[in-house]
Amino acid sequence: MRFLDEYRDARAAKRLLDTIARTATRPWTMMEVCGGQTHAIVKYGLDRLLPSTIELVHGPGCPVCVTSIEMIDRAHAIAARPEVTFCSFGDMVRVPGSEGNLLERKAQGADVRIVYSPLDAVALAAARPDRQVVFFAIGFETTSPATALAARMARMRRLDNFSMLVGHVLVPPVMTAILQAQSNRVQGFLGPGHVCTVMGYREYEPIARHYRTPIVVTGFEPVDMLEGILGLLRLLEAGDARVENQYRRAVCREGNPRARELLDEVFEVCDRKWRGVGTIPKSGFRLSYEYRGLDAERRFEGGEVVTRESPECISGQVLKGVKKPRDCPAFGVRCTPRTPLGAPMVSSEGACAAYYAYARLEPPARAAQGGAT
Repeated sequence: MRFLDEYRDARAAKRLLDTIARTATRPWTMMEVCGGQTHAIVKYGLDRLLPSTIELVHGPGCPVCVTSIEMIDRAHAIAARPEVTFCSFGDMVRVPGSEGNLLERKAQGADVRIVYSPLDAVALAAARPDRQVVFFAIGFETTSPATALAARMARMRRLDNFSMLVGHVLVPPVMTAILQAQSNRVQGFLGPGHVCTVMGYREYEPIARHYRTPIVVTGFEPVDMLEGILGLLRLLEAGDARVENQYRRAVCREGNPRARELLDEVFEVCDRKWRGVGTIPKSGFRLSYEYRGLDAERRFEGGEVVTRESPECISGQVLKGVKKPRDCPAFGVRCTPRTPLGAPMVSSEGACAAYYAYARLEPPARAAQGGAT
C-alpha cells in the first residue's frame, strides 16, 4: 500500500538505524510532541533499537491527557443536568475527574453519548429540538477545524439548542513552556505531523531560532520516525537550529489555508490551563465574540469548580518529559486501563496507555548496542 508499506520496510529501518548509530557523537535528548508518535515508538520498539546516546522523552501530545480537571468537572456538571444530551468523543468518557467519569455519570442516569464527529452532535440537535445538545470539543489544532465547521453549521441552521464546551489547546505555546522550564532536558523536537497538516510549520520557526532548538516535523510510521530522528540528529550535531519537514507527503509550510480561515472565523486565542502542567498563556482556542451564543460555559453557568486530583498520579511530569510512565509507583498496579488514576492511562494517545499496552512494565535491560529507555 502506497505511503504505508514503504514506511514499514524493515530493511529501510535497519539502514536508518545504522546511519543514526554512525552519526551520533554525543548524548542527545529528543522529545516527540504527538501522542500518536509516542505509540508508534513504543509499539515498534524504536526507542530500544536506537543507540544509547539518544534518549526519546514523551511530550504533552495527548489532547485528552492535557484537558484540565476543571474542564472535565465542568463537563460532568453540565452532563448531569436533566435537559442536556452531552456528546463526547470516546476517549473522554473514561477520563477521571474529581469524582468519577462521564461513563459513571451515564450509569447514574445522565444522557451521555459517544460521537465520532462534532457534526453528529449538530445532527442530533436538529433531530431533538426538545433537548439541549452539548458537544465536548477537545483536541489540538488537528480536530479544531471540525469543531469550527460544526459551530458554523449550527449557527447557519439557527439551532438554539446546540452549544459547545470548548477545551481546544495549541502546540507551539506548550513547546515554549517546556523549553522555559528549569527541569527541561529537551534538545530537539520531533514535530507533530497531524497538527502541521492544518497549521503548517511557520509558527515553529521562531521557537527554533529563539531557543536554539531544532524541530523536525515527522510522520507516524516506523520509517517516518527514524527519518525524523536522523534529520533531527544531524541538525543537533551541526548546531543548526531550524525547522525541517520529514512529513512532506502530508505537510507544507503554509498548512491548509481554508481550515485556518475557518479557525480564524470561529475561534480566538486564549489562556488555557493544562492538566498536570498549569496555565499557559495564549495556548487555547475559545469561541469568538460572534459565536459566543454557542458557548456552553455561558449557557450553563455553574460557578466555581472545586477539583481533586489523585495524589499518586505523576501524569504532569510524564507530560512534560521529566519522567517516564514506569517511574510512577502506581503504574500497572493501582493505575491500569480499568482503574486509571490519570488521563494518560485512558487515552489512545496517552504515554501510560502505550507502555501498558505494549508491556513496558519494567525498565529494559540494555542490549550490547544500548537502548534509549
